[in-house]
Amino acid sequence: MELSDELYELLNGENLENKQHEAMLLMTVTEDGWPHNAMVSAGEVVALDKENLRLALWPGTTTTKNCIRTRKATLVAVYKGRVHYTRLAVSPLGILEGTKHPLERFSAKIEFYKEDQAKYADITSGIQISLKDPSAVLTRWKETIQETLR
Repeated sequence: MELSDELYELLNGENLENKQHEAMLLMTVTEDGWPHNAMVSAGEVVALDKENLRLALWPGTTTTKNCIRTRKATLVAVYKGRVHYTRLAVSPLGILEGTKHPLERFSAKIEFYKEDQAKYADITSGIQISLKDPSAVLTRWKETIQETLR
């Protein structure tokens, strides 16, 4: 399975200034079987190509623990008028030593991809955010992407 051109564009690690308002849901399953949602950004998910992603997640979070335990996640992004559902098989890469941002890194293989749009309505937006300190966050995102790709 492959990402669409639109979703690949969102996740390609480039032009983060233009993507700073986009947030996505990374969905996992807890130990007791409940769905768990976390918001992630284009600064935490990067496409290596249309079949493989890298994730950078905060250590010790429920999402990170779920990814380590189940090795599965679903990324849901609303972008350019479509909802993109991407099932991921994740593999822990660990925290890279000596990085500026010590995040848990994962490789993620796309196992299933689906685009959705309503015939009777236009999807006008997904989750939108406004960064409190865009300069600092964009710098961190760029550094995180570089560290995640190592």
